[in-house]
Amino acid sequence: MIQVSGMPYQPSDSWKPDQIETTIIKALQKTPNIYSFSSEKELLFEVRSRKNIILSAKEMNDGESTFATFRTARCNPDYWQLTRAGGFLLRRQASPAAAIQDIFKNSDQYKFECATACVINFYHGLLKTMGDSSFSTLFPNLYLYSWHTDDDLGLYSNFVNHYIPGDVVYFNNPDVNPATPWFRGVNAIAMGNDEFFGHGFSIRTEAKMIEGLNTKRKENSQQSAYLTSLITRPSFQPLARFSAGRTIQKTRPFIVHHNKTSVSFRHYLYELIYKPKY
Repeated sequence: MIQVSGMPYQPSDSWKPDQIETTIIKALQKTPNIYSFSSEKELLFEVRSRKNIILSAKEMNDGESTFATFRTARCNPDYWQLTRAGGFLLRRQASPAAAIQDIFKNSDQYKFECATACVINFYHGLLKTMGDSSFSTLFPNLYLYSWHTDDDLGLYSNFVNHYIPGDVVYFNNPDVNPATPWFRGVNAIAMGNDEFFGHGFSIRTEAKMIEGLNTKRKENSQQSAYLTSLITRPSFQPLARFSAGRTIQKTRPFIVHHNKTSVSFRHYLYELIYKPKY
């Protein structure tokens, strides 16, 4: 359920949610968890950000960027430097907002795997919500590689019994064919109405996503792919409180170049904790 200023949420006449926003609000209201906001403005920020993440996923699905392993990743050199690990490092003079927008504008110049795709959609959705200036101020040093993100995005994961449209869920394929390890799973954005966008898998229902992964299992496998209870999302409320005029101190987050495509955020955190960092 939703609480605003400690009280159950009551829609006001000042905000008329559209169809996607209504779906998100209903999902928040139906959950057994309490989603608490200090103001309607904070709630509006999260709902609009989630909607924009969904719209970004649709735009990526309709674009020409393709799935690739880190070894074969590609980006537009006008905005990004392709690192030896297959990551995209923002060029020094490039605008963070313009660089993220270019992934959608010139999508045919980009190849990346599904975790990176989710991060791109998180950034792009927030860019649509915050505007170019605020986004570029908050995220000046972008590096796109797997689940590596700016600390101010505030990514976190939970195992839950529900998901909200705009969350990233994880489809696990435990018996993946070792010849194609990039089909070990799919990070997918929950689009609402039992549809999910996974880069390389397009927009599918849960059943169709599992069906697709099951064709990539090892011979004689008896273990089906499945939708896990793991969700990953940004920390929307601190982002809602960001003021474009505020001076911020940025730290460089650790990076682990694990070279494993299609891993969950939890798996990435494991790599980050137990593997050498750069």
